[in-house]
Amino acid sequence: MTLLDTIKNTFVPIHREGYPFIAAFGAATLFLGYFSSILFWIGLILTGWCIYFYRDPERVTPVDDRLVVSPADGVISAVGPAVPPRELGLGAAEMIRISVFMNVFSCHINRAPVRGKITRIEHRPGKFLNADLDKASSENERNGLVIDSPNGMIAAVQIAGLVARRIVCWAEAGGSIGIGERFGLIRFGSRVDVFLPQNAVPRVAVGQTAVGGETVLAEFGGTAVTPLVRIS
Repeated sequence: MTLLDTIKNTFVPIHREGYPFIAAFGAATLFLGYFSSILFWIGLILTGWCIYFYRDPERVTPVDDRLVVSPADGVISAVGPAVPPRELGLGAAEMIRISVFMNVFSCHINRAPVRGKITRIEHRPGKFLNADLDKASSENERNGLVIDSPNGMIAAVQIAGLVARRIVCWAEAGGSIGIGERFGLIRFGSRVDVFLPQNAVPRVAVGQTAVGGETVLAEFGGTAVTPLVRIS
């Protein structure tokens, strides 16, 4: 590994969505620093955290239609049957839900769990309960994507949390998306639920740490062989 590679790996890219917030934090730090050195250092720490929050690292994604990858960095908070949100049009039958909880230190870039065509995107206003609570799935503000994948309809639902107040989604209904491809983010603590057909086999457990675009949440059709990967 060259020195250039080391520097590149150390400084993770920042997503452009974060630029206005980083600039605002920086300006506030300079303003407060004019009055107090203590406030300056507090502001500098918060600015550093804001930069860290909006990091957008590359991920090595397995390219295999049998696999479902994590849509976010965080901790697996739920694995089991659940009825998907009604607005997604997936019916009233239970599907397999896998939830990934992101705290304020997680990378908040959201990635597609599978490849396919985005058939529906639905946003619903709601509360801002702790995203780690089970009822957050139905009561909190959320934005859901339904993807027509090689293994059937699969949904990824962005859920705002106690601190999160802004869900961002730059994907469009009718377009295609690749597994591990970025489709949005949630600001400052939140959760993403993945709803899968009943024939999916979960490969994670509650409490496990997941890496967005890399960790395999579930698979279809039995044990998968070593897959190809893509860096994005």
